[in-house]
Order: sequence, then C-alpha cells, then structure tokens
Amino acid sequence: MMEAFYFRHDLNFKNPSGTSRGVLLKKTSWFIVIKENEKIGVGECSLIDGLSPDPLENFEKTLKEVCQNINLGDDYFYKKLLSYPSILFGYETALLSLRSETPFILYPSPFTNQKKNIPINGLIWMGDKSFMYKQIVEKINAGFDCVKIKIGALDFDTELKLLKNIRQEFTKSDIEIRVDANCAFSFDSALEKLKSLSEYSLHSIEQPIKTKQWENMAYLCEYSPLDIALDEELIGIHFEEREKMISTISPKYIILKPSLIGGIKQSEKWVTLAQKNNIKWWVTSALESNIGLNVISQWVFKMSLNMKQGLGTGQLFTNNISSPLSIKDGGLYYDLEKKWDLGFIKRQ
Repeated sequence: MMEAFYFRHDLNFKNPSGTSRGVLLKKTSWFIVIKENEKIGVGECSLIDGLSPDPLENFEKTLKEVCQNINLGDDYFYKKLLSYPSILFGYETALLSLRSETPFILYPSPFTNQKKNIPINGLIWMGDKSFMYKQIVEKINAGFDCVKIKIGALDFDTELKLLKNIRQEFTKSDIEIRVDANCAFSFDSALEKLKSLSEYSLHSIEQPIKTKQWENMAYLCEYSPLDIALDEELIGIHFEEREKMISTISPKYIILKPSLIGGIKQSEKWVTLAQKNNIKWWVTSALESNIGLNVISQWVFKMSLNMKQGLGTGQLFTNNISSPLSIKDGGLYYDLEKKWDLGFIKRQ
C-alpha cells in the first residue's frame, strides 16, 4: 500500500528575469513524495505565474486529494487531473520514480551513465546592450552555439537594435539565435515585426501572438519569413483538438513543456502527432527545479536529440536542489561524482 505527502518549495532567481509577462523574482514548485515499503518516489508540480493553467484556487486542495487517494490508480488520476497538468506531471513522475531502481534514474541511458550529453540552448534574458552582450559572451565562452533570447519585455525598436548589435558582433556561424515573444505581438503588427526580425538571421520565433487565434497563427506561419514555433498554444489542448489545431496552423516547430501540457504521456502524444505531420519539436523546461528537470532530461534523451533542447534552466536559482545535473560545453550532463540532496525530503 502506497502513502503520499506533498510540500512546497519556492525557487529564488539569482537575477531578476524579464519576460513579456513581467519580471520573475521567484517561482513556486510543489513536490509529491510517494512511499511504499522502503522505497520512495518524488515528483514535481511546477507553477509559473500567468502561464500555468492549473486553477490556483483549488490547487492545494487537489494536491491533498491526490496524496490521500494515491492508490486509486492511473485511470482515475488521468481523468481527474486533466485541468491540472502540473499535478498530473508530478503524480506521473513520482510513480515513475518509485517504480525505478533508484528514485532519480528513471530512464537508464548513456546520458545517465555520463557517456553522452544533451545539447542545449543558452537562455538570454532581455536587458540593456551591455547586459545582453555580457550574457552572449558568457554563453559562447561556455561552449554554447545556440541561444534563446526573450523578447517583448522592451519596446520593439530597442529590441531590434539589440539584436542588430548582437549580429554585428556574432555571425550566424558563431551562434544560432532563437527568440521567444511569449505572445507579445498583436496580430495586426505581427507580420511586419516578423519581417523585421528575419533580417538578423534568426532560427525561429516562439509564440509571436496570443493563443486561441488558430486562423491568424496559420496566416503567420504561411507568410512569415521567420519560422514559427508553437509553445503556449499547446496548453489546454487535448484529444482530437490536438490534430485539429496542428492541421489548421501547420507550424514549422512545436515546443513541449511537460509540466504545462500534462506530463510525459501527453508529451509523447504530441511527439507522435508532430512526426505524423513532419513537424520538428524540442522540449523546454517550465522552470522546474532539478527534480522535474531530471525527469524531462532523461525522457528527452530517450526520445530524440535532433534539436537543441531548452533544458539549461537549473542554474537560474539560488536554492535549487543539489543534483548530478551539470552544464558543460553547451550540453547538459549527468555528473556521477555529484549526489542528490535527499535532505530536502527528509526535512519535511
């Protein structure tokens, strides 16, 4: 018979992190711990203010019910938690952790054996010219050849000038640049902005306009000179609606955030659909701690490494959970000399 409990852990950013939704100083994660005999499993429910779709007014109540009814089984929870994707991810991965040989090696592979890494992009937060230049130089010196830049936090002309300055210093062969608008553009202005951005040899842009505008997004995907990746658009889309959305919009890429779309099984359904429609995909974190990031990284390695992944966020926090996850030469490594800190569970 399994038993479960939950607890909260707020992660603090090392530096204020600007996006089109505001400046992030901290974020909340909740953890589900399942015990059975002498074994434990741990999963993370990661919430992002203004983005996570989980109804916050009943969030802790629902989390408590999951722990109280932990033995009811997958069929029960996959139906009950459809509108709580972060809790579903936490439940699913806590069980996976429990049923693995160790709580933190969920998908044994050359990645977890420290034989191979996962190529990742560096994350660049929008700021003034000197701040962005400093970040770019740091990423290149750290071995990155791909970065993602958050845009939409400043006025567009200023952001264009910053991108121009970056491209004057760093060519396309020096560094691949992806940009993420986080729904910042209006549809009326989006195409002209995409044309302006395309002058700077960018790889792609994530989610240029707000979600639920399928026909407008389809128009942009058809006529934009800059490839578009769907991100927030995937949140809250289930069952046959997935295929309808993909066939309507026909994006070049989709981006998977398991904490926001309902976990590993739901992510695999998106991968299957993407492959069916010749759409490329990659995975990014939803600012999880190392607990959630560990699961996602191991799963991604198992699935595909055709694209640079957005999994370099573990170093953003001052109080992340100590783990073997390490970044070196533009890749995410599982460093077997580093150990997991189980104290954060034992202290609960």
